[in-house]
Amino acid sequence: MTKKYLIAPGPTPVPEEVLLEMAKPVMHHRNAQFSAIFAEAREGLKPVFGTKQDVLILLSSGTAAMEAALINTMSAGDRVLVINAGKFGERFTMIAKAYGLVVDELVYEWGRVARAEDVKAYLDRHPDTKAVAVQGSETSTTVYHPIRELAEVVRGYKDTILIVDGITSVGVHETRMDEWGIDILITGSQKALMLPPGLAFIALSEKAWAMTKKSNLPKFYLDLTVELKNQKQDTTAWTPGVNLIYGLKAVVKMLKEEGYDNVYKRHTVCAEATRKGLQALGMRLLAKDTPANSATGFFVPEGVNATAVEDYLREKVGVTLASGQDDIKGKAIRVSHLGYHSYFDTIIALSAIEMALKVFGCDIKLGAGVAAAEAVIAAAFPAK
Repeated sequence: MTKKYLIAPGPTPVPEEVLLEMAKPVMHHRNAQFSAIFAEAREGLKPVFGTKQDVLILLSSGTAAMEAALINTMSAGDRVLVINAGKFGERFTMIAKAYGLVVDELVYEWGRVARAEDVKAYLDRHPDTKAVAVQGSETSTTVYHPIRELAEVVRGYKDTILIVDGITSVGVHETRMDEWGIDILITGSQKALMLPPGLAFIALSEKAWAMTKKSNLPKFYLDLTVELKNQKQDTTAWTPGVNLIYGLKAVVKMLKEEGYDNVYKRHTVCAEATRKGLQALGMRLLAKDTPANSATGFFVPEGVNATAVEDYLREKVGVTLASGQDDIKGKAIRVSHLGYHSYFDTIIALSAIEMALKVFGCDIKLGAGVAAAEAVIAAAFPAK
């Protein structure tokens, strides 16, 4: 028997108590019993988003919520600025172009983060811009964009909204949607919220809701105005993911009981321990600027095929990590710290990486990465 460890940045492991909740019998969704569960789950998302606004639950992937953010606020021919610093920044561009929006990009080298001064300079040149779209954590490059600073810039332009894909940053990095001035915030179920894929979550500011009244892009299933009307009555416009909602109720309870500050500390410590461990092995990190606490990417040594290492770990050892994407496929590996991940999951990941690199002929000292990670974790939890 080989025990399996899922340490990739989505889907992430699901806690046993959440799995048990989701295993309960399906109930009809148009009744008071389900409405009570739905309302509790939705209310529990507000502190995770840092908002008093309604957080809408969609039966979809996170990409659908990215699409919903644009088609509910934009009109044909509107100008959108996309921060393109990786695979998921590119996705915002593809969605916007599919709906005929005028798209400009601020393109950054993979591993770099957006700069608030670049966004301000662009908006000064193009004051007709209706939206700035950015990732919180760019999962493909494992960086964390300066969301608070970007929000401060965009807030100064009364006709422009900031859309943040927080799919791998919400629940990882403290995010204060209302206080910072984020206009649309998105996340998905299979990341820090410790659920299987299938749900997306989206919240809009008053500024963004005002724009929905003028939007003329086509929409039906993803019409957020229709969804808001229904969800304010503790139901959904369309058939919900009933058992996923059961699980969501359990998740928000778990997060509250752990304490949000402790949730963010856990992600921070695991991420820092992983980075220190990889650097102790002589690995070069993928993030050149501010690293994300959701996942850490690193380049394998020259002459080693990262995909072969990843396959070996998954098939022979039972540890699933994630490949690099596009130009760094075969060159880099990404390690998750998301969601149902704690300190000794980090140790397992690093020990597996050490062993695999040694098997593939790398000149590393076994135990060096683990020792460096343990030092970080131990320092976070002194005896007194």
